[in-house]
Amino acid sequence: MSDLDGLPWNHAEQRAAQGDASYVRKLGEQLAHRHEDAVRQVREYERQLAHVVRVLALTPSRDSLVNLLQLLDEKRPPTGSSRPLLPFVASLLAEHQQVTDLAATVFDRRGLDHLDELYVCLFHELVLRGVETDAYPALRSSSRVRPPWHPLSWLPAHRRDVESGAGFPSRSINGSFYGVPSQLPAEGRVDPPTPRTSERSALRDRATTDVQESIVAAVKAGEWGDHGAWVFMLDEAIAPERVPALLPTLSMPCVDGLAPTDRFEIAVRPLDEIWRLLFATASMGGMFDTGVHGAYGRLWAWRSIAGLSGAPAGASAEEVEHRARQSTWFHFDTDTDWFHGDIESDYGIAALSPDRRRIAVLAATDTD
Repeated sequence: MSDLDGLPWNHAEQRAAQGDASYVRKLGEQLAHRHEDAVRQVREYERQLAHVVRVLALTPSRDSLVNLLQLLDEKRPPTGSSRPLLPFVASLLAEHQQVTDLAATVFDRRGLDHLDELYVCLFHELVLRGVETDAYPALRSSSRVRPPWHPLSWLPAHRRDVESGAGFPSRSINGSFYGVPSQLPAEGRVDPPTPRTSERSALRDRATTDVQESIVAAVKAGEWGDHGAWVFMLDEAIAPERVPALLPTLSMPCVDGLAPTDRFEIAVRPLDEIWRLLFATASMGGMFDTGVHGAYGRLWAWRSIAGLSGAPAGASAEEVEHRARQSTWFHFDTDTDWFHGDIESDYGIAALSPDRRRIAVLAATDTD
């Protein structure tokens, strides 16, 4: 019997026509209360289902894997989160399960109709963790783990050197620990002398919409509070040593209001450290978000690298990496209203192109 059977809701039109509007209102109030109770119950079911999935994923054994796959394939339980379920499960499996068990139980298993996304994401999670996928025949099957139609198929099949230091959350059945290492390092500092010039640069932002979207890809994926992207084309090539003094003068909201003696700190960073910062931004997400996890975090980190380095549209991963290695990378932080600076989750990245005539900037803050 339906929970609505006790309510004569089908009398609403008749009672309204008789002028008994208060009856109709009270009927609506009863329905609203029951709806609220049902929503609470659904959320509790979602929470408990998510916990069951987490327990199976984090319990190392082939038996846990078999039962988890059956549950995911047959019931496709919700997580109670706005984030998709399968990339999250893939991340948990890569963190806690043995590769031999995953190869035998997940990648060799047939008849699972709804888990293509799990295979693809799990493959890239394992790649990032340094697994030699070529050693496992099931992981060499490009048609299953790297289908050409999937956006993650753009990524390299093997971990690149710049990816070797990727950071991951530490998760247990009852909790998680993670954080984005956005603080400016002490090494490589090239802070411009103060007082700096108060004269603003005549250069103007030339970023197209597509380039902007590429530059901010990692920050948008991680759902940080705010972000901005700008590209400045120079009349002549400049030495990397001139970039620290030029950046505070550029027409960017992230440096608006910066006085000549206000804090502006900047460091030259190697590409791998920039990539790790962008990867953490996307994969672990902002303060109130869990991110897109490792596989998609890898994709969006490279997409931001492509936009910052000025790689042409449609460039392969190898082409993006080659151009990025020829660029000069900077990490900066400053005291302006745009950055807020109250939760230590702000950063700026600047890239000087290989020909030294293009400067691209990404600014990110986790404060709205």
